[in-house]
Amino acid sequence: MSGSVTRVRVVVADDHPLFREAMIRAIKQRPDFELVAQAADGVQALAVIRELLPDVAVLDVKMPGLDGLRVLNAVQREALPTRVILLSAFVDGAMAFEAIALGATAFLSKDADQRQIADAVSAASRGETVLAPEIQSGLAQEIRLRGSPHRPGLSAREREILGHIAAGRSAPEIAKLLFLSPATVKSHLGALYQKLGVSERAAAVAEAMRRGLLE
Repeated sequence: MSGSVTRVRVVVADDHPLFREAMIRAIKQRPDFELVAQAADGVQALAVIRELLPDVAVLDVKMPGLDGLRVLNAVQREALPTRVILLSAFVDGAMAFEAIALGATAFLSKDADQRQIADAVSAASRGETVLAPEIQSGLAQEIRLRGSPHRPGLSAREREILGHIAAGRSAPEIAKLLFLSPATVKSHLGALYQKLGVSERAAAVAEAMRRGLLE
C-alpha cells in the first residue's frame, strides 16, 4: 500500500480580492499544495500563521494593519517554521534588500503569473531563495549603494517616507497613506534624519537630493 503524499501547506494574504484570488488559483492548481487559510490583512495573516504554522506564506508587501515586512519580521522573531514569500506591485531594490535581510525566502513582482507563484512556493518549501528577474538588478544596485560610504543605507520604508516628505506630505498624511500610526512614521523620520545627518524635513530633502537619493 502506498503511503500518503505530504503536501505543502500554504497561507495567502492580500487585501485586494482579485490578487488574492489569483494567488489562491495558483495554489489550488497544484495537487502537491494545500491552501490552509487566506487573509485580507497583515493582522489576520500573522494570526493564522501563528495558529496553523503553514510551510509557506505568500504575502503582499502592502497590507493594512501589518504590512508584509512586519509580518515577516514577526515570523522570524518568533522563530516560526513558516517560509515567507513577499509580492510587491513595485519593483524596489531597497525593499527587496530589506525583505531578504529580514529572512524572506522569495521576493516576486505582483505581475508574476500563476506558474511563477506556484514554482516559488515549491522552491520556498525546499528552502530555496527565489527572486524575480526584474528585482535582481535593483537588488544588486542596492547592495552596491549600501556599500558606498557616501550614500546611507536607507530601508525601503525610509525611502518611501522620504519620497512622501519630498512631495510635501505631513506625518499624519503619510501615516494614513501607509496604514501606519503617526508615532511609527515619526520614528522612521527620526532614523532617516539621523542617517542623513540633519534635524528637519527640508534639510532631509535637500541632503537626499545632494546625495542622489531623490530625483
